[in-house]
Amino acid sequence: MSATPQKNRASRRVLAAAAGLATVGALVAAMPAGAQEHGHHKPARTVDVQLLSFNDLHGNLEPPAGSAGTVTETQADGTTKAIPAGGVEYLASSLRTARKGHPYSITAAGGDLVGASPLMSGLFHDEPTIEALNKLDLDVTSVGNHEFDEGATELARLQNGGCHPVEGCYEKDEKFEGADFPYLAANVTNEKTGKPILKPYTVWKKNGVKIGFIGVTLEGTPNVVTANGVKGLKFHDEIETINKYAKELDRQGVKSVVALIHEGGAPASASYNYDCDSSGPGDGISGPITDIAKGITPKVDALVTGHTHQAYVCTIPDPAGNPRMVTSASSFGKVYTDTTLTYDRRTKDIVRTSVKSAGASNPKSANHIVDRDQPRATDMTDLIARWNTLAAPIANRPQGYITADINGRGSKALEKPLGNLIADAQLEGLAPADKGGAVIALMNPGGIRSDLVYASADGKSDGVVTYGEAFTVQPFTNMMNVVDLTGAQLITALQQQVSGSNEASPKILQVSKGLTYTLDMTKTGAARVVTDTIKLNGEAIDPAKTYRVAMNEFLAGGGDGFAALGQGTNKLVGPSDLDLFNAYLAAHSSAAAPLAPPATDRITVIQ
Repeated sequence: MSATPQKNRASRRVLAAAAGLATVGALVAAMPAGAQEHGHHKPARTVDVQLLSFNDLHGNLEPPAGSAGTVTETQADGTTKAIPAGGVEYLASSLRTARKGHPYSITAAGGDLVGASPLMSGLFHDEPTIEALNKLDLDVTSVGNHEFDEGATELARLQNGGCHPVEGCYEKDEKFEGADFPYLAANVTNEKTGKPILKPYTVWKKNGVKIGFIGVTLEGTPNVVTANGVKGLKFHDEIETINKYAKELDRQGVKSVVALIHEGGAPASASYNYDCDSSGPGDGISGPITDIAKGITPKVDALVTGHTHQAYVCTIPDPAGNPRMVTSASSFGKVYTDTTLTYDRRTKDIVRTSVKSAGASNPKSANHIVDRDQPRATDMTDLIARWNTLAAPIANRPQGYITADINGRGSKALEKPLGNLIADAQLEGLAPADKGGAVIALMNPGGIRSDLVYASADGKSDGVVTYGEAFTVQPFTNMMNVVDLTGAQLITALQQQVSGSNEASPKILQVSKGLTYTLDMTKTGAARVVTDTIKLNGEAIDPAKTYRVAMNEFLAGGGDGFAALGQGTNKLVGPSDLDLFNAYLAAHSSAAAPLAPPATDRITVIQ
């Protein structure tokens, strides 16, 4: 399943000049200011390489709607402001503007560029997003967990090209070319051969400057992807893998290395311009990336991360105690990171400094908002229009009507209005005896990918929920399962929301109407769930009794750390989550009687 050698692109800015053109004069023209010494044309010892990076685009080619399409910015007076951001037309403009005046510029990404995508990309198995990334001049990316949503064979197709094996080519006389940048998957191997399924690393070269990139996804990818997506694959430790390939690059004479890691952390503030290196109590960053960063060999000079959808630019010391930059650029193309890597031609290594080096007027790395006030990139506008035309007959079909925004992805609350709506839709669809006889439905919060937004892009169909909008909320088309769980297993599952692998970053299941309980977040681990408050329709859950519980196939497989849900028996497979969601919208709303956001009164939270 290995990828074919990377295609050559004569026009790429990353390629070295042809041998016949690599004269002294041509080299000097490409040198930064100050490269000439004592009247002689001599390359400067150091050269500044610009590293532009982003992560977790998730096929959001159009600006994300509602609160999911804003970035929090801290103002000079300490207040915060939500700024509309994102959309590939603006991301392209931002990156192209940032590259000006930088002859040495690399654009890299930290995974999850596709998967869980809005309809315009998801309907076409994310070919539109790969096409857009090619136009963006992306140089390299790591894989993320969502790159495995449709399995390794489909990921290989996104890399190498070729029309979809079932649906064929989407445009007449147009064959899908695949990504003209390498997807790196150093820590993902084929179980049978033991070899990486894609390239583990790549080396960027220009005028003698060489920088290696190693790409990994989180080792826990099988816990956050359906079993079919990771079948036949083995996922290895991030630190061990990166250290192994950094050593290999070092032996090849590549002394400058950047790791692209689809795993991240949580900064103390949600503001993109938060100073991650401030040293006040409770400041800084926590989460898996902190330990990973501390374990990665000093041979690696910078870490581009992702997965947590947070924006941060931090300095975390490497094992030798030297400063090393760790960055992440939010999600959905709303932010990009601009990092300066100072390359020493003599040592062939990066001159390491912290984010804000002493005495420097400019930070070595900073996050920037992809604002929507700048001109749009017309090639991206054309691309979006082309694919939207193909998607329109399906995307624009009305499914239901709402009175106001129903927040899901954009809600910071543990119990989300849209989560309740989805769980209620699943319960209603699977409650009839012949459909499964469900009495409870559970929905994983990570599966809610957007908000349902009242305002429409055209301003003419406010309050209408289209198929495209519903798809954006639930893009996985997970099949629903109804299983038998004992009351004891159900209680354990609720405790697993806030303990074990979910203790540091709780994953609160969204529950259907009738299930109520109290969550005491002042406690730790499983004790946060107050067990004697767990009730179904006012009656205490009986540990010995059996309950029919509806959930998507991801949760029924024990995904997201919910091992207890994977113990269900007597399984019945139902329709997809999206079909049930659309059926509920149709049954409970009309233009004359739109649906109001449901109350959030099922989980009592003590903070």
